[in-house]
Amino acid sequence: MSGLPAIQVAIPPIDERARQQAQARQDTLTKPAGSLGRLEQLSIDLAGMTGRIDPPLKDRVVFTLAADHGVSAEGVSAYPREVTAQMVLNFLSGGAAINVLARLANARVVIADLGVDSDLPSHPELRALKVRRGTGSIANGPAMSVQEAHQAIEHGRQLVRDEIANGLDVALTGDMGIGNTTASAALICALTQLDPQNVVGRGTGVDRAGLERKRDVVRKALVVNAGRIAGGPVDALAAVGGLEIAGLVGVIIEAASHRRPVLIDGFISSAAALTAARIAPGTTGYMIASHRSQELGHEAALEKLGLKPLLDLELRLGEGTGAVLALPLLDAAVRTLNDMATFGEAGVSDRQPEAAHNKPHN
Repeated sequence: MSGLPAIQVAIPPIDERARQQAQARQDTLTKPAGSLGRLEQLSIDLAGMTGRIDPPLKDRVVFTLAADHGVSAEGVSAYPREVTAQMVLNFLSGGAAINVLARLANARVVIADLGVDSDLPSHPELRALKVRRGTGSIANGPAMSVQEAHQAIEHGRQLVRDEIANGLDVALTGDMGIGNTTASAALICALTQLDPQNVVGRGTGVDRAGLERKRDVVRKALVVNAGRIAGGPVDALAAVGGLEIAGLVGVIIEAASHRRPVLIDGFISSAAALTAARIAPGTTGYMIASHRSQELGHEAALEKLGLKPLLDLELRLGEGTGAVLALPLLDAAVRTLNDMATFGEAGVSDRQPEAAHNKPHN
């Protein structure tokens, strides 16, 4: 263990009374029971998270956190390390996919530098929270110190506190960092004991040789850092994770502690979600898996979290794009629950009790 104090966080229990109220209303709406499928369950889950059947979803914020990874020097990415800083500038100018989709979904994007290996220019939309200039290569040792991991987690928590003061209703996770699929794969393997063969994917689109190189790097990282990984989730995060991943851990934990739903994006976000769940198990009750990524280990990570994705669009971009695309489903779930008429209000005959027992004769 690191000797540092444990992360102090209180995650409120899911509101079962609100869940029951949502279920009871679903049972009276003018539709066959269960006919809106996952939307019905989503409305019930949102009620349990927020404590009300009509939760506000107006102020939605994508936390797109950026950092560099020393492991990128091991040839695990199809893109050079400089792309991290270049993409942050693209976010700030509004030209990235997350900007386009966030505008479409009426969401705000909070961009934060947790560890970009570049001196980014001052910008009113950039939260300058650099813990260090990139991590160390996990193939040779720890990514960062445990103290640095704690610092990055706290930065993520503070970002959420700041946005709650601005009216935050829904938190969405996003990321940017060349090499971060390798770090995420290593962290998922460290937390779940899954084999890298079943977790490490192509990331930015490496070829077959690059994929094998990534798997070898992750295997080496798990061996080199085995003692540190055994110390617990924060120690594992420090050993093989990344600074933006640590920041997202803080985002998830803090949002859950304030009863805010958290839309989890793709592979990198799922690594952060697994870590948050190990630190504070109650956080999983506030997580919504937005989509299933094309990245190999994403589905396995979601299964470990007990989450079922809402969408499967073969995405593998990150940035928070999948999370934003799922926002209309949250809106639809809440609006159908609250705005549909009940059988009584509409004067529509409900299902006959004996109908379920009247089976056709052969």
